[in-house]
Amino acid sequence: MAEIVASTKDLPPIPDDLTVPQFILDSHHPCRPLRRHSIPWFIDGQTGNKVGLEELRARTYGLANGLKISYAIILVHSPNHIDYPVAMWAVHRLGAIVSGANASFTTDELLYHVNMVKPTVLISHPDCLHTAHSAARAAGIDANRILVFDGPGSHTPSVVTVQSLITLGLASPPSFTERRLNPGEGKTRVAFVGLSSGTTGKPKAIAIPHYTPIATSVQVAFHLRVNDDKVPWEERRFRPGDIASAVLPIYREYADVVQLHFMLFCGMTIVVINKFNLVNLLQTIEKFRITHLPLVPPQVVLICKYPKVREYDLSSVRFIKTGAAPLTSETMSKFAPLFPGAHIEQGYGTTEASSISICPVEVKTDLSGSSGVLLPGVSARVERPDGSLADWGELGELVIKSPALALGYTNDSEANRETFSNGWYRTGDEVRLLKTGHLFEMLKVKGFQVSPAELEGCILEHPDVIDACVVSIPDEYSGELPMAFVVLHPRTAARVREDPRVFGEIKQSIIQHVASKKAAHKRLSGGVEFIDAIPKAPTGKLLRRVLRDRARKQLAKVRGML
Repeated sequence: MAEIVASTKDLPPIPDDLTVPQFILDSHHPCRPLRRHSIPWFIDGQTGNKVGLEELRARTYGLANGLKISYAIILVHSPNHIDYPVAMWAVHRLGAIVSGANASFTTDELLYHVNMVKPTVLISHPDCLHTAHSAARAAGIDANRILVFDGPGSHTPSVVTVQSLITLGLASPPSFTERRLNPGEGKTRVAFVGLSSGTTGKPKAIAIPHYTPIATSVQVAFHLRVNDDKVPWEERRFRPGDIASAVLPIYREYADVVQLHFMLFCGMTIVVINKFNLVNLLQTIEKFRITHLPLVPPQVVLICKYPKVREYDLSSVRFIKTGAAPLTSETMSKFAPLFPGAHIEQGYGTTEASSISICPVEVKTDLSGSSGVLLPGVSARVERPDGSLADWGELGELVIKSPALALGYTNDSEANRETFSNGWYRTGDEVRLLKTGHLFEMLKVKGFQVSPAELEGCILEHPDVIDACVVSIPDEYSGELPMAFVVLHPRTAARVREDPRVFGEIKQSIIQHVASKKAAHKRLSGGVEFIDAIPKAPTGKLLRRVLRDRARKQLAKVRGML
């Protein structure tokens, strides 16, 4: 039966009495390689300025001392910034909680986030300041509770900058005593409150303890033998002195845990990129000789489609990790030749459970479409709709248990009952699990396994499409049929608005595009529906279950009218 119960006897101890900055900045662990003092921790991708450990510690202390707040929630509403980690760690030094918000939020979206988490202070960016002020005003938060990262437009008399508070804090007598956790308290003390759509419904506030990024760092480092002297230096995926890009938004769980904390744990330098721009990313790889690239599938697709990509020197890249949504083996096969010699892998995780599976350590590049194997310490089972265990390789809902699980949704007992039960977390994702621990997201048509990611990759090759999500709808004859929700390119959407006749032509064109490239059972027999945006968790993970439920309700309504 499709159930794997993890053994933790070989997993190294995971500290449960440390906060995140104490673990990252102040402690050592057997899985952690030693970093030479000369290796910078961060490089500002715009200015090239380098920041080392002692400067990070000082800036973190200075900001904490300058903030002078009691236990509270601080909301960070900003694109990536060199002081973003400093702000998070300063808040944690004070015993307070961080909540990260999408820098592209509208005022209404940010107001929803503010009302959900009720922050005491907002830390924003000059580019986001107007939205921050509008949302704060609507929520009744005084303007003097808004701080701003340094940048163009931040140096005006009415703006209190993060840098000014750091300067003040370093020049002032100590005004706080750093919180020390009791044994086991790291598992219950909240470090982050993020917004996750969960498996259904409106965005929910989810409480993530300090233990989650700490546990994930240890799990991944142990699995990948990061500090194992038996692994030859040239075969190690992560080495002190390697250089990673931080192009994924830090507010996302995937970026916060893997791109930031895990990479620092491995002794690497992180180049902070303000926001994603394909040409800027390629130029940054060249300029700083980036070795490690954490990405999400839409970025991979853009790189594959960019006609000038081979004009850039990408030879420094040794490792690429993609997550948040599955990639097809076809896309991986097109992507891999652009980075010859690089290890390329994809993984699976959620905001509620952090990283769940990654590529096996002995595999250099996995083109199978698998989301990897379960991490050490992760138990998993696949359940049929009636709650019974599926067979190996049979499609069902993934239910997992992990040391890195979130504490649950705040102020939402119903969602907690639906999602968390007796230490297990219901992901809402349909997968098949092999005895080897490999995960595949699948649906079944006429008895044949069909990968939604495979079809999504094919649909994304269509010139009129910029995003897609494939779900299953029930069918009496075939069992299930693939149905695609598609986001059209803006220029195509404009054509549809001008001439409704184009609507059907484009829909048929997408169906024919897939039919010309795939076997009969993989065709979009369930149809195509255009949608303004694919619902995704803050990590970028496709909320497939949301669209599947929508499709099945629409189908039930149509059948009820017949």
